[in-house]
Amino acid sequence: MDPEQARVELPASGQPMVEIRGLWSVFVTPEKSFVVHQDLNLDVQRGEVVAIVGGSGSGKTVLLRQILGLERPAKGEVQVLGQPSSEQGQKGAASRIGMLFQHGALFSAFSVLENIAFPLRELKALPAPLVREAAMVKLQMVGLKPDDAEKMPADLSGGMIKRVALARALIMDPPLLLLDEPTSGLDPESSDGFVTLLRSLHRDLELTVIMVTHDLDTLFELSTRIAVLADKRVIVEGPPKEVIAFQHPFIRDYFLGERGQRAMELLREYPFAI
Repeated sequence: MDPEQARVELPASGQPMVEIRGLWSVFVTPEKSFVVHQDLNLDVQRGEVVAIVGGSGSGKTVLLRQILGLERPAKGEVQVLGQPSSEQGQKGAASRIGMLFQHGALFSAFSVLENIAFPLRELKALPAPLVREAAMVKLQMVGLKPDDAEKMPADLSGGMIKRVALARALIMDPPLLLLDEPTSGLDPESSDGFVTLLRSLHRDLELTVIMVTHDLDTLFELSTRIAVLADKRVIVEGPPKEVIAFQHPFIRDYFLGERGQRAMELLREYPFAI
């Protein structure tokens, strides 16, 4: 692939990085069809960390896959960096969007360094030594050591798997990063360390981030804005305190239950999330 084809052009100033209009997601089985999203609208501006929350079956991960271009909506438009999301599924999309899958999705037969380098190697635009050097830079950027480069995924802890997957998502320096349950399966110490890493990378790399998470601690520590999926659409979006004040049964149960009350204490420690 020609390197010129992978060049990223950011949307004009004021234009959303992601723009979703009138989205319908419909899944058909032999018995019946299911409408997951109906007339869903959402904008994500440059530099935001937008958390998408919703109940089971509300289509959070489906929405990420549509932004990434892995699935097409039944109706409506998804624009990513000023282009239809369907174009993201073409070769070179990794230069525009980085994706951290819930369980890492590392290639078990590849070493750590080979996993990180994979998208850049597939581009076939750079010599092997330069690809290796770039992968080593990303390896250390996510807090791993050079000695970790030749380890295999089976030898890694859960926290290390997340970091390797994050390094791979960033190897092409994409301006947009998608996170699917970034702290799922991590112990509290590893989760805190990973959240700190994500916060620093968001700041230092000037990333725009869209995140799906069930973890309220992660939600409050990272998000600049929350979008709540319920009733097949985004029912409310905004800073955490505005969203929590919105009257809806899901928000009351999700944010204001015992678990939510504990996490709300973080708002006092992280006023930038208010």
